Amino acid sequence: MGMNFMVFAVSVSWFWSIPTSHVFAAKQQKLRFDENGEFKILQVADMHYADGKKTLCLDVLPSQNASCTDLNTTAFIHRMILAEKPNLIVFTGDNIFGFDSSDSAKSMDAAFAPAIASNIPWVAVLGNHDQEGSLSREGVMKYIVGMNNTLSRVKPGKVRSIDGFGNYNLEQVWFEKTSAELRKKYIKGHVPQKEAAPGLAYFHIPLPEYASFDSSNMTGVKMETYGDNGISSASVNSGFFTTLVTAGDVKAVFVGHDHINDFCGKLMDIQLCYAGGFGYHAYGQAGWSRRARVVVASLEKTGKGSWGDVESIKTWKRLDDEHLTRTDSEVLWSKSTHGKEAVAKNKLVESEDLRK
Repeated sequence: MGMNFMVFAVSVSWFWSIPTSHVFAAKQQKLRFDENGEFKILQVADMHYADGKKTLCLDVLPSQNASCTDLNTTAFIHRMILAEKPNLIVFTGDNIFGFDSSDSAKSMDAAFAPAIASNIPWVAVLGNHDQEGSLSREGVMKYIVGMNNTLSRVKPGKVRSIDGFGNYNLEQVWFEKTSAELRKKYIKGHVPQKEAAPGLAYFHIPLPEYASFDSSNMTGVKMETYGDNGISSASVNSGFFTTLVTAGDVKAVFVGHDHINDFCGKLMDIQLCYAGGFGYHAYGQAGWSRRARVVVASLEKTGKGSWGDVESIKTWKRLDDEHLTRTDSEVLWSKSTHGKEAVAKNKLVESEDLRK
């Protein structure tokens, strides 16, 4: 079997794509669907890690103030890994809070330690706070690339010509190029396909289109009060969402940045999702549990008993409470529904052609 599934991770000036199948391997780490035909991703957003037990928590209940530190964040990651046993961990930025960190490298060592100890492949993108400490943005990313078990890359492959830090238009340039190349390989692969492998995109700051949702058309909550309709997106719309829609392969986008938003909403056949704040040194809301998002892609079984294409993509969140409560389970995408939608669109185009 060739490539079944794609994960795009975007960190402004650093980009990488991760093909997932039964056979792909990178840095000794194999990314493959398990024996049940599932591939599970744990998203960790906004840890804001600083100096471990010396760094106190923000926005927790009075009863937690005396004992709560960065170590609560560490404990939460351990619990999530043990409970979900993911195939990939994605850290979506503001992994450390550079301003409060006495040593950025040590903060990253502690922040990513549970992922490294688990021997599970992981990637990290950068947010807006990672570079505020003793390392520059480039220095932070280069340090991450050198850590154990990470699949993170600095300007991999054919994007060496892309340069400039903090330019969101670079996301669009890279995605268009990479998506087109992967789509061509998948469709013309060993087992030819009619469409590109479904993909997921992870980055830190939400797109302006996240402001399109309210309680009537989303699953989860939106409690932020800043920005456009509770969304703190870039001030200039780069057109990246339009690029995703045009490419057609990305079925869902996952971000952080706005810690007390945790919803998913569907716009133009793409699910736009928040993870919700994970870290205890990040702002939150007292009494509102820190949380993480889990995504599972499942393969279909063929008539011959082998695994076929991705059949569905599902998600849920887990809360850092006594029982790691699972909440807001939903199907983000399914092959059967997608097929019906595609047929409907084709019929609409055909009927319009007949009227011309």
